Amino acid sequence: MRALILSIVLLAAAGASAASFEPPKRKSGLWETKVSNPQVPRGQVMQQCIDQKTDDVMRKEQESHMSCSKKDMRREGNRIVGDSVCKVEETTVTTHTVITGNFDTNYKAEVKSTYNPPVNGQRESSSVVEGRWLGACLAGQKPGDVIMPGMPQGAPGSQQNMPRGGPPPVGR
Repeated sequence: MRALILSIVLLAAAGASAASFEPPKRKSGLWETKVSNPQVPRGQVMQQCIDQKTDDVMRKEQESHMSCSKKDMRREGNRIVGDSVCKVEETTVTTHTVITGNFDTNYKAEVKSTYNPPVNGQRESSSVVEGRWLGACLAGQKPGDVIMPGMPQGAPGSQQNMPRGGPPPVGR
């Protein structure tokens, strides 16, 4: 259930972009992303090697899984604020997102969503997504490669050419 709700939250947050406002892009390299919420206060952590093209493709892929009647994103001072209303499967997801950071070294998104009808009995959720740039991608990594604790090597989206010592520690 948590994975489904997390996916919906991230899809809805990604859907809060509008053609009139182009959100900043993350700097190319290795990023660590932590998603936490009241059910998983310590968070789920992953690392991903990205470049501008990969980031664009992932955003477009996420947006293709939903139909949004409202997608508004705007800059308010040093924050980016997004509001969206999207249909994901049979649920209407209404999301409010506030993003801070510079996207060269870090960002933080606070995401609040409501679901109608509820997803597995859950009517609302809140999550914090924190990203930080770790540096250049590891030797053998290519854009799109992901390192997640517990994900077997060779799984779709995982790093195919893992260094002998394994990935660097996650959640530093």
